[in-house]
Amino acid sequence: MTKKLLFLLDTDPAPSVFDTVVGYDGGADHVIGYGGVNPANVGALVDGTIYTRGPKEKQFTAIFVGGGSMTAGEELFKLVKKRFFSNFRVSVMLDSNGSNTTAAAGVALLAKAKPLAGKKAVVLAGTGPVGMRAAAMLHIEGAEVAITSRTLARAKASAAAIQERFGFTPTAIEAADQDARAQAIKGAQVVFAAGAIGVPLLDEKDWRDDPTVELIADCNAQPPLGVGGVEAIDKAKERHGKIVIGALGLGGLKLKLHRECVAKMFESADQVFDCENIYAQAKALA
Repeated sequence: MTKKLLFLLDTDPAPSVFDTVVGYDGGADHVIGYGGVNPANVGALVDGTIYTRGPKEKQFTAIFVGGGSMTAGEELFKLVKKRFFSNFRVSVMLDSNGSNTTAAAGVALLAKAKPLAGKKAVVLAGTGPVGMRAAAMLHIEGAEVAITSRTLARAKASAAAIQERFGFTPTAIEAADQDARAQAIKGAQVVFAAGAIGVPLLDEKDWRDDPTVELIADCNAQPPLGVGGVEAIDKAKERHGKIVIGALGLGGLKLKLHRECVAKMFESADQVFDCENIYAQAKALA
C-alpha cells in the first residue's frame, strides 16, 4: 500500500511539534518536517514531492506550509503552487501559526450562534496571523470589520495586506491599552480577541453592560485570558446576555478541522486549502 506522506514546510527554524502531531492524527503515515524553509530552498523540496510518484500515487503526497509568520507563509505558499504544472502537483495547505484553522473555528461558531451579516465586528490584536484571517472570515459572513493594534501604522499595514489578499480593507484602529480597546468596541456587535498568549485585551466591565455587544470569541487559552469574564471552556455560553466562546471552546473544532483538512489532502492530488475553503469546511463541521 502506498504510504501517505505529509511534508511539513515550516518557515521557523524548527518544524512545529503541534502540526506534526495533528498531521499524524489527520491520517498521514509519515510526517516529514523541515525547518527554516524559505524562498531560496523551497523549490527543491517541492520538486521532491512532485517528481517521485506516478499520477495515481501523487494523491498520497501532500505539503503543509506552517510557521509563526503569516506573511512568510503566504509567500512560501505562492511559491509552492507556482512550482506545480500539468499533473505534476500535490495537495497543499497553508496554516501558519494555526491561523486559518483557529480563525475559522472561532468565526464559524460565532456565525452558528447568530447571523453576522450587517454586524460591526472588531478584531482585537487583529494584526497577527489569526486576527488577519478572522477579519477575512468575518467579511465573508458580511460583517463590517475593524482591526486594532497598539500602533496605527501596524494596523494600517495589516489592513493593506488584507486588501491585497482578500479585496477589502478593514478599518484600522490604534488601541494601545485596555481603555482604548474598550472604546474601540463601542457600537460593535461582535468582538474577536486574537492576542498573544497571556496578554489581557479587554476587561469584563468593558463589555458586560454594553447594550450593543452580542458575541465574543477569545483565542487565548492560557491565563490571563484575552477577555476578562470569558472562561476558556465556554462554547456559545451566555454570560451577561452575550454569547461567548473561549479558546478551548473553539479548540475542539479547530483540531477537528485541522485533522479533516489533512485527511482531505490525500483524497486527490489537487486540493488547495487556504482561508476560504478552510472556512467553508469549518462551517460544515460546526
